[in-house]
Amino acid sequence: MVKDVFFINRIGSTLKEARESNGISLEEAGKDLDIKPLILANIEAGNIGCFKDIFELKEYIASYAKYLGLDAVKMVDKFNEYLFEYTSKIPIKEIEEKIKERQKQEDDEKVFSPYTKQINIKSKKIIWVYVMIAVLVALVIFWAVKQITIDTTKTKVVSVIR
Repeated sequence: MVKDVFFINRIGSTLKEARESNGISLEEAGKDLDIKPLILANIEAGNIGCFKDIFELKEYIASYAKYLGLDAVKMVDKFNEYLFEYTSKIPIKEIEEKIKERQKQEDDEKVFSPYTKQINIKSKKIIWVYVMIAVLVALVIFWAVKQITIDTTKTKVVSVIR
């Protein structure tokens, strides 16, 4: 873990050294890049825990490195190496638990309207039962009407004239 901290700090210190050697302040770099100076300071300090989105952090690093005249692809590759080293040491069970926890949290946050609400499997089974009953009732009625019309005989009404 100490190696990991050193590795990310090395990326940050490389960016900081390049910024200072160019005589650029954090405020000036932040204004030019349209990134808050605090974000740039956290990148330079290696405080990646301050960032919720790793992909956004990669974009910051690439933009910052390019702005400072460094090879942005190389800096992002170094960061990817750091991420691989860090994440490869996390146990699979811990990752799976976090994924389940995040999915549960996302499910709890979902809002459904009555028009888009998904029907659960239990409701689908009940609907099928009602459809089958309706079809059977229609068949029985059709059969009964058929039976009545087949068995009747036509009679002629004779009227007597007086």
